[in-house]
Amino acid sequence: MSQICVISIYVPNIEKAIDFYTTVLGFEVNKQYGPKIVTLVNGDLPLVLEEAKKSESISRDSLGVVLALKTEDINQTVKELKEHNVEFIAEEPMDCPPGKVISFKDPFGNVFEYLQFI
Repeated sequence: MSQICVISIYVPNIEKAIDFYTTVLGFEVNKQYGPKIVTLVNGDLPLVLEEAKKSESISRDSLGVVLALKTEDINQTVKELKEHNVEFIAEEPMDCPPGKVISFKDPFGNVFEYLQFI
C-alpha cells in the first residue's frame, strides 16, 4: 500500500506563500533548498512550497497541490506504473532535494509523485 510522505504546493510567489503558511497557518520553515523551494513542518507530514509558473514546473504542468507517495525503489515503481499504462509527466525519475521523484497522472488528470528518499 502506498504511503503519503509529502504534500507539495506549487505557488507563483514563494515569499508570499512562506508568509501565508507561517504567519496565518502556523507552519514553521524547516529547510530552504534554494530561492524557490522550502519545506515547512507542522506535525509529521512535511509540506513543500515550490515557486513555479506553468511553463517552468518540471514535475507538473500547472500550479496547485500534489500528493507525493513514498517508494523504496523508484525504478521498480516506474516499471509497475508502466505495466498499468499510467500517463507520466516525465518519462524517467528526476533528482530532487530529498532523492528521486517521478510525476504521473491518475485517469482523471490529478498529479501524483512517487519519492524515493536517498
